[in-house]
Amino acid sequence: MRPHGSSGTPSPQQFTSGDWRAIRGLLPYLLAFKGRVGLALACLILAKVANVTIPLVLKQIIDRLAPGQGVLMVPVSLVLAYGALRFSTTLFNELRDGVFAKVTQRAIRRIALSVFQHLHALNLRFHLERHTGGLSRDIERGTRGIESLMRFTLFSIFPTLVEMAMVAGILSWKYDAWFAIITLVTLGIYIALTVVITEWRTAFRRRMNELDSRANARAVDSLINYETVKYFGNEAWEAQRYDENLARWEEAAVKSQTSLALLNGVQSLIIGIGAVALMMRAATGVAHGHLTVGDLVLINALLLQLYMPLNFLGVVYREIKQALADMDRMFRLLTVQTEVQDQPGALPLQVQDGVVRFEAVNFAYDPRRPILHGVDFEIPAGQKVAVVGSSGAGKSTLSRLLFRFYEVQEGRILIDGQDIRSVTQGSLRAAIGIVPQDTVLFNDTIYANIAYGRPDATREEVLRCAQAAHIHNFIEGLPEGYDTPVGERGLKLSGGEKQRVAIARTLLKAPRILVFDEATSALDSNFERDIQEELASMARHHTTLVIAHRLSTIVDADQILVMEGGRIIERGTHSALLVQGGRYSELWALQQSDEDEASRG
Repeated sequence: MRPHGSSGTPSPQQFTSGDWRAIRGLLPYLLAFKGRVGLALACLILAKVANVTIPLVLKQIIDRLAPGQGVLMVPVSLVLAYGALRFSTTLFNELRDGVFAKVTQRAIRRIALSVFQHLHALNLRFHLERHTGGLSRDIERGTRGIESLMRFTLFSIFPTLVEMAMVAGILSWKYDAWFAIITLVTLGIYIALTVVITEWRTAFRRRMNELDSRANARAVDSLINYETVKYFGNEAWEAQRYDENLARWEEAAVKSQTSLALLNGVQSLIIGIGAVALMMRAATGVAHGHLTVGDLVLINALLLQLYMPLNFLGVVYREIKQALADMDRMFRLLTVQTEVQDQPGALPLQVQDGVVRFEAVNFAYDPRRPILHGVDFEIPAGQKVAVVGSSGAGKSTLSRLLFRFYEVQEGRILIDGQDIRSVTQGSLRAAIGIVPQDTVLFNDTIYANIAYGRPDATREEVLRCAQAAHIHNFIEGLPEGYDTPVGERGLKLSGGEKQRVAIARTLLKAPRILVFDEATSALDSNFERDIQEELASMARHHTTLVIAHRLSTIVDADQILVMEGGRIIERGTHSALLVQGGRYSELWALQQSDEDEASRG
């Protein structure tokens, strides 16, 4: 059974287009350091020149050791030159690494930041559909792939090509053409087979990574929902599903490893045949007096220097291809277009009175299932409008549209007469504060979560907002006070405690427009009364939209809208709606009955 999102075995052509896309995405970050890149390449070439010159000096030393002469007859200058060249090879390689380090790390930093910013710029629909574990693994592998590509391309492939050209040139210059021909033919066959076999086995590697991302996404999703797993006793079921992904990963990993063994065997065979052919020709030349023993040592040393890096060519090529594939997955994230974008020349929202108006708004998450139908209402400055209705009526969609997480299909939303589609999203969201029904906190301290409403706020301002949200005394009673960690998604706090942190955070933001989306749903009755008083006080100074389930919390609203099926079917004050005897009156009677039963129980 193939995992969701798998497209089978990609073709080499697919790799090529993705590879070039990844390279094009990386180039702008490299061109920002043209000087350093050029200096690193110069150091690389100098290191290879020194490396190839070593066998030439070694030949001179051996040839000077003619029969009957002692070691003392070896020119000291040649020995010193030999040592200097050995040192120069290491020196220039280290200089290359040091010069290029900033290029690599800065490119990784800038690309990672670009991806992070782009992900935050994407619309809510993308984030509701994504798998956090798989996405984080793609970004992690993509940034690591940049470093791998830099290291293997600049430090392995390019140096090997330079050295191949130098060795072929020396063999052609000092000896007959057959030495160069044998070397080049061997290298050509070696590279061709390496590329072909590596392309074949890269499919296994890609599938490995795909299944790895899927298994990681499965594990993260399961651990995030730890409590749900425990509630239903599904630990074994989660382990089974995780193991199914691991089993498919294991199968791909075994194929990848066994194909690597085949590649290494073929490479060793080709190198062995080429080396034997060259050494036989060199030994024959020495036997016939055409070549010296120094020539034999020179040819052998050149072959060793050339073939040793070639032993890793398959690994290097595979790693480069894998790095490009990983980078391509990450760069593809940058190509995802958001549904909601600022218009060219969009200006900041100018909030004066804070009047909010929905004008004949139609909206659907999916065209096949409309959510809102001609919704039309206004929230005058400083007034509170509440929206009630059964689940699925479209109440929470109103707040998402107001924040412009989605664009309306028809109609418009105005704030002080300005269409929110014509202003910048940043200024729009800065003017609105929300206390959501499901409060999710960062895995940080209580203080940091409250201060998130306005990161530059003073400690006194943070504490004042905590007091207003009636959570200060609770925090002070904790062993670590405001430095208490709240855990993953705030799971160390109760629902009511998280809700009060959310209220304090919104108070600190001090927006002109407020949205309460079931803001007191997680509070007990005692705290609910206290918080309702504070929310009522806040609402007196703000334009407020309240999405409510408990009707008792919105009896003081200036206007109440009753929604059903995405339409406003009733509107008016609490008392007026009760007099009408319509849907609101039914909901009120039902809730009063439930509360009476609960109090008797």
